[in-house]
Amino acid sequence: MALEGRHVPAREPLAEHHHAVSALEVRHLTAGYPGMPPAIEDVSLRVPVGEIVGLIGPNGAGKSTLFKSILGLMSPTSGEVLAFGRPVREARADIAYMPQVEEVDWAFPVSVLDVVLMGRYHGPRPFLGWSKGDREASMVALERVRLAPYASRQVGQLSGGQRRRVLMARAIARGARLLLLDEPFAGLDAAVQHDLLAILDDLASEGRSIFLATHDLSCVANSCDEACCLNKRVIAAGLPSEVLTESILTATFERHLLAIPQAAEVVRFADDEHAHEHSHRGTR
Repeated sequence: MALEGRHVPAREPLAEHHHAVSALEVRHLTAGYPGMPPAIEDVSLRVPVGEIVGLIGPNGAGKSTLFKSILGLMSPTSGEVLAFGRPVREARADIAYMPQVEEVDWAFPVSVLDVVLMGRYHGPRPFLGWSKGDREASMVALERVRLAPYASRQVGQLSGGQRRRVLMARAIARGARLLLLDEPFAGLDAAVQHDLLAILDDLASEGRSIFLATHDLSCVANSCDEACCLNKRVIAAGLPSEVLTESILTATFERHLLAIPQAAEVVRFADDEHAHEHSHRGTR
């Protein structure tokens, strides 16, 4: 998906965060499933405060395992994960997760507001009902993603783009400082993707930190402050203009990929005799 004229908003330079506590720091993490080879090995990366970091890699690269390990849903074999300088188990209230849209049962009979209210769950009290503050925060989140008029609608009646905005509203309603987004743009057209990125830009400008997994190289090139290439291990991490190069992308995806300097244009070639060209234009 191309995003014409998309710009990363002006925020503090990366260098100014180097001596501050990171929103997320993964240190030498190895994790996987019992009886299987590790899905990720010796992974180290960081998400600075107030920035958007894009995680890219092929299917099977370990992105889901990394997210599960960050969320504490999977125990790593070795390594550690810190959120705002604390172990994840102590910082869960500061973390919100937006799953892939396919992981949600959209036929479940709940309203849009009900789904967003789930983001307010911080402890063992869901059956005691939601407070006035919970409902107000959830409606503010819905207004932010322009879905307030749909609050009472059954969530399954929404379009694909609206469903993504509901999940984003749920993450926003939590009030978390770190947002983990798993393939938030998959299957969306450029206009809807542009709207979601604008919301993320605003959140980052307010000091929230965003770590998103995506297959869209154009999104990472033109809308993220940093990029991280993963294929079981970190192939490279840093500024998109430095990371989205031909050699690094080829190593990441294990196929021939060509990146134009400054990540202004990313062109992908299939590694068979019927190469297909996809061009994404934008200016960082």
